[in-house]
Amino acid sequence: MAFGIGMVLAPGLTRQGFALLVYADAGRLSGFGVEAVAYIALAHAVLGAVMFGWGAALLLVVLGPFSRGAREGWWIVAVSVSAWFVPDTAFSLWSGFWQNAVLNIVFVALFAAPLAATFRGFHQFHQRPV
Repeated sequence: MAFGIGMVLAPGLTRQGFALLVYADAGRLSGFGVEAVAYIALAHAVLGAVMFGWGAALLLVVLGPFSRGAREGWWIVAVSVSAWFVPDTAFSLWSGFWQNAVLNIVFVALFAAPLAATFRGFHQFHQRPV
């Protein structure tokens, strides 16, 4: 949520961060022209707002069904993260922006570690009596 709202509230810093990530030059996007920079700022703000909203929804799931041990809580988090990670990372790689795929791997690890650690607790496998 902090990353998402940061994209909305600090558009210059966001633009510089992504320019550094993708082009290894924090000022590179500024050279795209005023109109393009304004559009990039809009795209970053929209993405940041969506990430903030998604984070709020995940927070409510984690504080609600997940914390109560409801299997649906675990699945909501897992499916939501997968639904973001797979297409975002695939398109990043397909379009040649592998740096974003690397950033995605860092973020998905923040979700994957607790999901893996809690998998057994949410998915009790019972053997059938013989």
